[in-house]
Amino acid sequence: MKFTQFLMKSGSVSGIPRQVERFSKFSPSPLSMKQFIDFGSSNACEKTSFVFLRQELPVRLANIMKEIDFLPDKLLSTPSLKLLTSWYSRSLLELIEFLEKDPVDKGVLESFTQALVNIRNRHNDVVPTMAQGVVEFKEAFGVDPITNQNVQYFLDRFYMSRISTRMLMNQHTLIFDGAVNPAHPKHIGSIDPSCDVVEVVKDAYEASKLLCEQYYLTSPDMEVTQVNFPDQPIHIVYVPSHLYHMLFELFKNAMRATVETHEASLTLPPIKVRVSLGGEDLTIKMSDRGGGVPLRKIERLFSYMYSTAPSPVHEDNSRNAPLAGFGYGLPISRLYAKYFQGDLQLYSMEGYGSSAVIYLKALSSESVERLPVFNKSALRHYQSTTEADDWCIPSKDPKNMGKDDRAR
Repeated sequence: MKFTQFLMKSGSVSGIPRQVERFSKFSPSPLSMKQFIDFGSSNACEKTSFVFLRQELPVRLANIMKEIDFLPDKLLSTPSLKLLTSWYSRSLLELIEFLEKDPVDKGVLESFTQALVNIRNRHNDVVPTMAQGVVEFKEAFGVDPITNQNVQYFLDRFYMSRISTRMLMNQHTLIFDGAVNPAHPKHIGSIDPSCDVVEVVKDAYEASKLLCEQYYLTSPDMEVTQVNFPDQPIHIVYVPSHLYHMLFELFKNAMRATVETHEASLTLPPIKVRVSLGGEDLTIKMSDRGGGVPLRKIERLFSYMYSTAPSPVHEDNSRNAPLAGFGYGLPISRLYAKYFQGDLQLYSMEGYGSSAVIYLKALSSESVERLPVFNKSALRHYQSTTEADDWCIPSKDPKNMGKDDRAR
């Protein structure tokens, strides 16, 4: 049963397929970091934000809900996916209720802010719930190349959509809740206009070190250097929590590889981090001597379907190890980097170590949201099939060069 058919049969979300069709005809409107900052710092108007979000959030939700229809039926029928789609349907309905309400009414604005808080809380477990659905599907039906291709394409877009909607909801609720965060008084919502990159590196390292020492009773040191001209601390406009998430995941991986590779050594080689600010890019390179991985395995580290990690234990480990157990840390971290037009790449020297490089835009005007949109181009991705490779595949058993071959 397809997602829209499932919704039609559910009385609690009647009318949802029609609303999904309605709002998915619009394309999302990506915002730049500069626009987030300019709006939040100089002319923050709750009415303006309300009018924008009551239209933009349904558009972003509807665009990704259209793509849910192209997931395999057996994946959609898992308990986890049924729960998740009910969350999205309910949230879309709650947002649509505000379309005809008066933006001048203070009570309307207050109820909208509370609705955003409720929706954000409802969607807190979207990532592990979707991941659990994939696990249920994979264990029951296995994985074929076409399914893997479609699910990988969808999940990158689905999780990116979630990052973007949470960003919008966080900005609105943090700016207009009437209180200044005493820990970060200069933040504009979740954005730090002068994010000290090395400080975030150090925070992520300390948290990872604590976790590593809990497991292994030891941890590698860190050496961090920064390259900037003039020789000043490196600051950019960015969301510290996004950067922290990426760095924390990379440190966890680097520490685990280092400790396990050098478990018989008296000392552990340090993890080296270099931060460089150029005219276009802010680049963070993290290098370890954890033995590296084979080249053929690198892309699989970013695959949702090929994750070999066991299902997570149901316990509150979110403070220490987000997404622990699903193997989603790297693919989600890469999405955080790509969200504002950056990237995250891995390089390996098998037998020696690995380097991870985070690329971010140096200028806030170029840090523009990267958003999925449902259109004919997206549809073609789900309809494509795996064709025969047009390059020879090396055989493990080369053809026997017989007498006839030698005689030629």
